[in-house]
Formats: sequence, C-alpha cells, structure tokens
Amino acid sequence: MNEYKNGFEELGLSENLVRALSEMSFSEPFPIQQRAIIPMLGGKDIIGQAKTGSGKTAAFGLPLLQLVDPRKKVIQALVLSPTRELAVQITNEIRKMGKYTGVKLVTVYGGQSINIQREQIDRGSQIVVGTPGRIIDLVNRGYLDLSSVSYVVLDEADRMLDMGFIDDVEQILDWLTDMKQMALFSATMPDEIVRLASKYMKNPEKIILSADELSVDELDQYYTVVSEDEKLDRLKQIIKRERPESCLVFCRTKRRTGRVARELGDYFKNVAAIHGDLSQPQRERALNAFRKGRANILVATDVAARGIDVPGIKLVINYDFPDEPLMYFHRVGRTARAGNGGKSISLVNKYDVSMLVQVMGMTEATIKPLEPEDEERLRRPQAVREDRRHEGKRGHGWHERRSEKSKNWYIE
Repeated sequence: MNEYKNGFEELGLSENLVRALSEMSFSEPFPIQQRAIIPMLGGKDIIGQAKTGSGKTAAFGLPLLQLVDPRKKVIQALVLSPTRELAVQITNEIRKMGKYTGVKLVTVYGGQSINIQREQIDRGSQIVVGTPGRIIDLVNRGYLDLSSVSYVVLDEADRMLDMGFIDDVEQILDWLTDMKQMALFSATMPDEIVRLASKYMKNPEKIILSADELSVDELDQYYTVVSEDEKLDRLKQIIKRERPESCLVFCRTKRRTGRVARELGDYFKNVAAIHGDLSQPQRERALNAFRKGRANILVATDVAARGIDVPGIKLVINYDFPDEPLMYFHRVGRTARAGNGGKSISLVNKYDVSMLVQVMGMTEATIKPLEPEDEERLRRPQAVREDRRHEGKRGHGWHERRSEKSKNWYIE
C-alpha cells in the first residue's frame, strides 16, 4: 500500500516519484503539470505554451523519469535548453524528483571541459540535458551516442530561436531516427517554432497556459508598499480593519512564520501556524483548527501550505512577497474559489517592487493600491524608509521587539 499520497498520484505517477515529491513537500500539481503529465505518460507529443516559473520542468521531467528504463545504460531522453544556467537548473530539479528511480542524468554545455563531460556520459546515464551547440560537438567527436534516444524535450524554444540555435536544434532532431515522442515548451509561439513543431511532431496535444489562467475572476487584489520596520504593524492594522472570517498569511521562512504568529497571537484570538519545524501531528492540529473555524488566522510558509485546500478562505495576505511569479498566483488562488469572492493583500517592500511589477504584467486582472499613497510609493520605492539593518537584505530582516497587547479588538 502506498503511504505517500498527494495530488500527483492521481496523474498516474509511480510510487517512487510520488514519494520523492512528498519529501519535497510538493503535494498539489500546478496547472501545466496537471495538463501535461497524463498525455506525456500516454505517449502523446506535447506543445506547451508556458512562461518560466510555471512549473514546466516537473511537467516534462516527471514523465521522462517514469518512461526511461534505468536498467539500460544508454541515453534514452534528451532535453535541449538555450543556456547552461537553465540546463543545470533542469538537471538539479529532475535529479531531486528522481531520487528513488535509479535514473541518472548528465548535463552538457559549453564553457566546461568536454573531456569531463565525456567521462560523465561514459559512466552511463539515461537522460542528457544540454545546450544544442555542445550536444552537436559531443556527437561529432563520437563522445555522445543518440541512437537510443526515444524522448526529446525542447525547453524555452522561443529563446533558442532568438539566440540563433534553431538550425542546431533541427540538425539534432534529424539525427534522432528512433524518436518516439517530443515535447516542446515555449513562452511564445512565433512562426518558426510553429513550423518546427509541424515538421517533427505528430498530432501534438496543445496546452496553452495563458495570462488569463494566472488570475482569479472573483478575487480583489491589492498591494501596499511598506518598509520592513512597518510590516508587522501594517499587518495588524489590515487584519483589524478587514475582520476576516478566515485569513491565510504567507511568510518566507519557518522562523519568521513562528514569530509573526506569536506577535499576532498577542493581539487576536485563534491564531495558528504551520511550518516545517512543527511535527506532523502539530501541523495537522493547526490545519484542522483553521479548517473547522476554531482558528481564524493561519500563518504559513509556502512549503507547509502546499496541499492546503480549505474552502471559504476570505483573505490571503502576503506578509513576504514571493520570489517567483507563479507562487503569487498559487498563494492568492487559495481564496475566491468556486465562484465565491475573496481578497488578497500583499505587503511589498522596496526590494519586492520589481517582482510585483512582473506579476502585474502576467495577469489581465488589476492589482490595486490599498491606499492612495501606495501608488506613488510603487513608482518611487527608493523613498520607502528602511531600517539600515535591513538594507540589502530583501525581506529577511526582523525588528526584534515584543508588542503591547491590544485589548480593543479580537477576531471572534
């Protein structure tokens, strides 16, 4: 019996993959993963239109880990990446997810000794992740054999086009006479990429993760620009003013989550926290209290909050703004579900402004200033006062002080 159960299990993934994902606290697939994994496991070619940060590495990495045979010491899958940095990142992510599969990966790119990469290939791997130029070089020197490759992924295909790699990509694809399946992921679909897909793919499944899908129709989204020293008081003011029936507060770290929960507990009744330093029974008690309404405020980290599906959450507050755009949508999407209204409020310091602007560009929904002065502060983030202890430490500072207890208002 499989003791590692989460949302990925329903996608047809093996127990070894589900186990690794559970240990990584990945329990709820992102949209691109929900829509790509099943058809890839079923042998279909895939065209996925999705931006960086959408979770697409797991969308193609998990099927590859399940499709290749770790008993065969030959290259069975090839992932093409436009840059060495992305190639390394892809390899690291897939390697973590494949912890219990026995599948081996090797990364190849220019700028590293080709002999070192040859030695790594000779040790026997099933998946190669690399840049087109270095892969061609390795093949031409006889160091890399692609004759057993059945699965190919082109990641960020439009960037490869922009960087002039499209001819190299076609040369590699022409070599792959036994290719069974191909997946192509691109943020945009210029004509050249469409032509490439038409030439090499067979009736591909099209998955379009558009900006529209990164918004919640019934959600009112707000931001307020504050210094790090102002954050805690601002959070209390917001909760006092909003009087939410249920409120989910996101913090960046475990330590910060515990401290924010303790500070809020001095002011309001029924505050719970959930983070990685708590035991599983403690986390379950906190979550059950929030789910059943015994706790109105739940303070959580992203990792601990994965898989939380509590209906009727009225307010989501980003005490710390997320580092990845998709995580913003994943957080605020915890409210305004099933046609119900909801609200999100993000506390943004001057180091977060560029990320907020990036998020605004990914959705057609309007993220509004909470107060009139916030709009001006967003345009001039350098004017936001910061305690010098926090200067240059984006969102990680903490003003050490104990609050005075308020006797005026409590969440009932």
